[in-house]
Amino acid sequence: MTNRIIIVTAPEIPGRKIIKTLGLVRGNTIRARHLGKDIMAGFRNLVGGEVTEYAKLLAESREQALDRMIDHADELGANAIISLQFQTSVIMNGAAEMMAYGTAVVIE
Repeated sequence: MTNRIIIVTAPEIPGRKIIKTLGLVRGNTIRARHLGKDIMAGFRNLVGGEVTEYAKLLAESREQALDRMIDHADELGANAIISLQFQTSVIMNGAAEMMAYGTAVVIE
């Protein structure tokens, strides 16, 4: 990433004027569960509590999708992304997609 990109979930950035809309940017990753993590998660399910194995996997997936979206915006020449959203979907048993998307813009 060559530029610092401001990212917000709102449709505008307070105190900044959008001077150009560059369009949709997105980044995604598809991750599969790991057998060892499934076993540990199964034990944790028996005793209760946070399933940290899956929480870590989900956090890593979000960061990778976000990084890829930022790279896409940077390629378009954006210095901000508005209306950021995350979406996840099951691709197959044991694998899920994490997608980050928003609108790349140029702000003053």
